Amino acid sequence: MPAQHKSAAQPLALAYATLIVYASLYPFSEWRDQGIAPWAYLAAPWPKYWTGFDFGVNVVGYMPMGFLSALAVLRTRPGSGGLPAVLRATLAGGAISLAMETLQSYLPSRIPSNVDLGLNTAGALLGAVVAAVLERVGAVAHWSRARSQWFVDDARGGLVLLALWPVALLFPAAVTFGLGQVFERLEAALSEWLLDTPFIDWLPVRQFELEPLVPGVEMICVLLGALVPCLLGFMVTRELPRRAVLLPLTLLAGALASGLSAALSYGPDHAWAWLSAPVQLGMAGAVIVGTLLLGAGRRLCAALLLLALVLHLSLLNQAPESAYFAQTLATWEQGRFIRFHGLVQWLGWLWPFATLGYVVAVLSRRPAQT
Repeated sequence: MPAQHKSAAQPLALAYATLIVYASLYPFSEWRDQGIAPWAYLAAPWPKYWTGFDFGVNVVGYMPMGFLSALAVLRTRPGSGGLPAVLRATLAGGAISLAMETLQSYLPSRIPSNVDLGLNTAGALLGAVVAAVLERVGAVAHWSRARSQWFVDDARGGLVLLALWPVALLFPAAVTFGLGQVFERLEAALSEWLLDTPFIDWLPVRQFELEPLVPGVEMICVLLGALVPCLLGFMVTRELPRRAVLLPLTLLAGALASGLSAALSYGPDHAWAWLSAPVQLGMAGAVIVGTLLLGAGRRLCAALLLLALVLHLSLLNQAPESAYFAQTLATWEQGRFIRFHGLVQWLGWLWPFATLGYVVAVLSRRPAQT
């Protein structure tokens, strides 16, 4: 039997499946039996109202699931072949969609649909076929060779986090690259949950109002937010020349994701409105600091990343979300972006803390292991 390989596609597929569950069952409230069989939607007629946007989202939304699932099979079972990988990935995508549509029968705010089920399964199939074709033409093997040349052996966790960073930036942030701004929302959620209970008195009362970031602090936040994924990339990249290539590519991916987020939120004409003077200076600072650290050791990069991430989260969570930003979130959470809301909001909140855990795990290993 061929030896199994560790692949970043496995955790990415699991992470994407988790996000699909969140997006499909959001807002997780008012669960009740509506007096119909949960599978009754399977025999429902063609929907009276539909749009091309809905059709496209249902297909495209499941393509990464199919692609990553098939890729995981191809990488962990090299001799299994393309057809079994496509079948497994399609069945996995279809099973997840079937479960989500069935559970939506108990959510009054969601409407289960056999059309959505078919489109989701078709999307998983298309993604799996793309993975199989890439494997057939040698792209998967080429990536495997390139990965071993560019990245250290235990780079899987870091590569997964790097791949998720631009996706997390798609959810609008109050500060550019400002992932992990959860203090104000967490405080409000805790207050709401503990309301009318004896435990509400246990909640600390904040003695001051959060003040908006001044331009200088905003610049530092942008610098640290851009530097964190660069240092993460340095931790898993083998040599200085490859780090020199990875640095601008990482920052470019972050800038493009931020531009796409702004275009979705405010319109294409405002795609680059976020490039204010503090943001430009912060990004330039990230380039300078990243260049100076190109030759740093892996453990030094991990320690500096930990320091930068803690400082970034500390500064970011001392600022409130602006009223204009709250209106932007309302557009995402109540409008057509609800389909993307669950896929990226939690990434934006949790990505820094997942990175924090990864870096602590790396630093806790013996030097010989890193």
